Amino acid sequence: MDVLLATGVQHLLSSVFSFQDFPELVALVKNSIFAGAVLGIVGGLIGPFVITRNMPFAVHGISELSFAGASAALLFGVNVVAGSLVGSLLAALLIGALGSRARERNSAIAVLMPFGLGLGILCLALYRGRAANKFGLLTGQIVSVDNPQLGFLLVVSAVVIVALLVVWRPLMFASVDPDVAAAAGVPVRTLAIVFMLVLGLATAVSVQIVGALLVLSLLVTPAAAALRLTASPVLVPVLSMVFAVTSVVGGILLALGGGLPISPYVTTISFVIWAVCRIVGSRRDARGRDRDARRQREEHLPSVQQRKEVGA
Repeated sequence: MDVLLATGVQHLLSSVFSFQDFPELVALVKNSIFAGAVLGIVGGLIGPFVITRNMPFAVHGISELSFAGASAALLFGVNVVAGSLVGSLLAALLIGALGSRARERNSAIAVLMPFGLGLGILCLALYRGRAANKFGLLTGQIVSVDNPQLGFLLVVSAVVIVALLVVWRPLMFASVDPDVAAAAGVPVRTLAIVFMLVLGLATAVSVQIVGALLVLSLLVTPAAAALRLTASPVLVPVLSMVFAVTSVVGGILLALGGGLPISPYVTTISFVIWAVCRIVGSRRDARGRDRDARRQREEHLPSVQQRKEVGA
């Protein structure tokens, strides 16, 4: 029994972490590594806005429509990336048009998400090609990035980054306090539509690496981890980009050794980073509360002594 258990554990570990011919494999997927680093930068930049605007659910909804578009493109034999972009942009426009308030937006997403997932599953069921192509749309494909796809990804990522930099200050203002921003003349509604389109582009290109089901690990988790460490408007996007790049590139390198889909590695690294940041942030907050309580006691003590002296 012990021998069988040890053999099973050894086989499991060799499946998850096996780095045979690792240097040769790295050379084969250099496009994927570079694409992962670029997507980490994109996800790190847009993630803080997703958190601040309370839109993680929207990312998941857009990814489902992106999956449907990619599945339809796979079925009809057209460019999968283009199909993913069409699905993402359509979802972004529908969510932006149907829900300006959080409750309305979440209702619209809850309606669109199962429709997109069902449509994507239908297209995959009708597709008679390689099963790996179907599975890759859900969980990501490590060797799927060729030179044309890399060029297309770089163009889309450049559009996302430039758009974010152009609207960064008014978008941040509108994200933190939309009512005050609207009163100050900021075009809050227009910025919301622009942000949804940019988010749609970022989601579409992220799906190509981590898959439709786990795109939150790239666009939400790194930013959530960064916000546990700091509230600085400069440090949050920087840390978010560092965490996202570490998760994606590290996940790709580990997936090379294990021969498993990339998504479990990316999501695990991303979760570990978030967990560590949460622990560090919680301890820092606890020390801050203790320091504030001690300061209040020190400020309160002289007043008590003065009252005693007056009474005496």
